[in-house]
Amino acid sequence: MGSLAVLAKQLGHQVSGSDANVYPPMSTQLEALGIELCEGYLPEHLEPPPDLVIIGNAMSRGNAAVEHVLNKGMPYVSGPQWLAQSVLQDKWVLGVAGTHGKTTTSAMLAWILHYAKMDPGYLIGGVTQNFPQSANLGSTPFFVVEADEYDSAFFDKRSKFIHYAPRTAIVNNLEFDHADIFDDLRAIETQFHHMVRTVPGNGLIISPWQDANIESMLSRGCWSPRQRFGVNSPEAACLELAANGESFWNAVPQDDSGQSFVLQKFGPQNGSGPVSEASVDWQMTGLHNVSNGLAAVAAAHHVGVEVATACAALSEFKGVKRRLEYLGTVRGIQVFDDFAHHPTAIATTLAGMRARMDSEAEQQGQLIAVIEPRSNTMKLGVHQDELSASCQQADQVVWFQPEGAGIDFQALLSAGDIPSYGFAEVDDIISYLEQTCSPGDRVVIMSNGGFGGIHQKLLARLAV
Repeated sequence: MGSLAVLAKQLGHQVSGSDANVYPPMSTQLEALGIELCEGYLPEHLEPPPDLVIIGNAMSRGNAAVEHVLNKGMPYVSGPQWLAQSVLQDKWVLGVAGTHGKTTTSAMLAWILHYAKMDPGYLIGGVTQNFPQSANLGSTPFFVVEADEYDSAFFDKRSKFIHYAPRTAIVNNLEFDHADIFDDLRAIETQFHHMVRTVPGNGLIISPWQDANIESMLSRGCWSPRQRFGVNSPEAACLELAANGESFWNAVPQDDSGQSFVLQKFGPQNGSGPVSEASVDWQMTGLHNVSNGLAAVAAAHHVGVEVATACAALSEFKGVKRRLEYLGTVRGIQVFDDFAHHPTAIATTLAGMRARMDSEAEQQGQLIAVIEPRSNTMKLGVHQDELSASCQQADQVVWFQPEGAGIDFQALLSAGDIPSYGFAEVDDIISYLEQTCSPGDRVVIMSNGGFGGIHQKLLARLAV
């Protein structure tokens, strides 16, 4: 919604907005652009009546602002519908979908196109380090959009990405999530397949090699060409797909940290080796980000960016705020912020950090994961059984135990062999970390919310 506000402002509209809890980095970005932020959902925020109200999917009937809009007969629309009608008409849309990695991959793709001087439009669900803001109209037909499977609004239960009709579509992965609106994985597959139905025959679908859930989804029907990608894929498989007329993108990392790799493009109709190779040395960590980079390069190549140019752009990619973002070092203790809120995302984040630590020569301390189970799916307890296993790369785990969470924390704390601790207050977590952390430790704080400002509070406490 913050990124939509940026686009509306660029279109020349007067823009304001309401939210229950406005926090950085998005709040800072909006304030800098002169977009008025109102705390809470008071009806008076909608006076005098605006020409149009864009209602986010977090709003439901019973919300005071929503009821005011309906009672007064104000014009309203969902965010995805507004984007499709006001911005995406006549655009070559490059949509980035998947359970994980959408924001980072969208940011990579937009940056590659910008680096190639294609001045794309983009809408990214986070604040990137390479751009001054999370959305921009651009001046060319190309528009990169983070294509989310969550529903559009209380009055439009279609997934957001149904509105976008991408010509170039990345499907990074497909897992069960959003248990508050989807009954099972099959229901999510159905929504992804609805998006696939909108990709034109002269478009492109880009997906990882051998992802069983994506292959199951596409078995329902696929009317567009495909390209696949993989990390450390067997060359025989790459050449086989190339011989069948399908380009294949492969990465050969220097090590598991993923901070340096060779990108290879095979095919189509090539049976002797890669047709293009280029190296990437970048700030990103983890093989999951190598995979994200492959998808971004493949999508950029579809609209005319050379492989060497795309890889040069990735080498200058600085990441996205709150995606394993380094916040600072105090007393030799490094603190990072990460948006992970699903067991797979937690596992890949910690694996990336562990690999980075293992690749560095100096003596390392402990890897400490601090996790707030804040997403609707997490709080419903759907991922209870996977949570402990997702933290195996950490040396210890600190859990925030919010009221009303459907998680059996006693079972979680006693599961596995990683020392685990639970606290009901953010200040108690900070006190524990202050007393137990040592120089060389790395603290990775994971939440998809503000987490009570724990990041800066911890740094401030450690500095005392």
